[in-house]
Amino acid sequence: MELPIAVAATCEIRSVIRFLHAKRVPPIDIHRQLTEVYGEKCISVQHVRKWCREFSEGRTEVHDEQRSGRPSVSDDVVDKVERILLEDRRITINELSFRIPDIASTTIHKIVTEKLGYSKVCARWVPRMLTESHKEKRVECAQQFLQQCRRNKEEFLDSIVTGDETWVFHFTPENKQQSREWRHSTSPKPKKFKQTKSAGKVMATVFWDRKGVLLIDFMPPGTTINSDRYCDTLKKLRRAIQNRRRGRLSSGVRLLHDNARPHVSLQTQELLTNFGWTVIPHPPYSPDLAPSDYHLFPKLKEHLGGLRFNTDDDVKEEVNRFLKGLEANFFDMGIQKLEHRLQKCLDRNGDYVEK
Repeated sequence: MELPIAVAATCEIRSVIRFLHAKRVPPIDIHRQLTEVYGEKCISVQHVRKWCREFSEGRTEVHDEQRSGRPSVSDDVVDKVERILLEDRRITINELSFRIPDIASTTIHKIVTEKLGYSKVCARWVPRMLTESHKEKRVECAQQFLQQCRRNKEEFLDSIVTGDETWVFHFTPENKQQSREWRHSTSPKPKKFKQTKSAGKVMATVFWDRKGVLLIDFMPPGTTINSDRYCDTLKKLRRAIQNRRRGRLSSGVRLLHDNARPHVSLQTQELLTNFGWTVIPHPPYSPDLAPSDYHLFPKLKEHLGGLRFNTDDDVKEEVNRFLKGLEANFFDMGIQKLEHRLQKCLDRNGDYVEK
C-alpha cells in the first residue's frame, strides 16, 4: 500500500475539492478521498464543506485573496530603523532595505514616514553659519526694536526709513516658479534651458518707508560704493524726505540699513549725527531682518525675470517705473513684517527666520 502524499500545497487540495465538487461528489466523500491520498491532517471536513459552498456560489479562485491589512512590525525593527537614520540622515530607503534585508522596502518606507514621522527635506540656504555671538547680537537687536515698537507702534513704524543696494542685470533668467505652466497630466513636460545673468548690470540704491519709495539712486559705471558716495546718497535721501514727507525731518527719522562698511564708517556716522537721525541697530549677516532683502528686492527681481535690456538707461527706466508703480500697502506690509520677523528671531534664540 502506497503512503499518502505528505506534502501538498493548499491550492492543490482546493483544486481537488473543486474538481470532485463539480462531479457532484458529497463533501463527506471528498474529505474521505483527500485523507486517503494526503493524510488525515490535510484538511478538516468543515473546511471541505466551506469550500464546496463557496464553489457553489460561483467562486473559481483556489488561491487566498490578497489581504488589505498591513503587516505587523515589531518595536525592535522600528528602533533599528531609527538608529540607522540617526547615524546617517541622508540614507535612502533602498540603502535601509539593504541594511535590513528581512523587511520589505515598502514596509521600511511606512516605518520611516508613518511610525517614526520622518520626511526627507532639502537643506535650507543661509547666508552664514551663525556663531553664538552672532545669535546673541540678533537677539539683542530684536529686543531693542520690539521694546521701542510696543511703546507707540504706529508712530515708530512711520519713522522708519530703510534701504539697501542691489545689482540689476540687463538680463535676469526666470526663476523656477515663474516658468510653471498649466498642463494636463498626459502632456509632455516643458523644457527649460539653463541661462545665466548678463555681464551688463547696474547698481541701484533704493530707500523707502511704509508709504512708498523715497529715493532710487544709480551708481555711475566704473565706480564703487565708498563712504563719500554713500554720504552723497544720504544727502539726496534727506532732500527726498523733505520734499515727499512733510514734517518727517522734524518729527524724527529712524534709519535702518545693514552693516556694510560705507554704512558704518566714521564719516557716515558723523553725517547721520548732523542730520539728527537715529540708526536702528542691525545685526551682522542678517538679510532675513532687512526689509529690502526679504520684501522689496525679491519682488523687483521677479518682475525683471526674463526681460532683456539693451542699455543701462533701459534698465534704470524699468526699475523706476516698476518701483514707483507699486501700491502703498505693499510697502506698508514690508515694514509690518519686520516686527513679526524680529519676534520670530527672538523666539528662535537668534537663529535665521524663513518667513
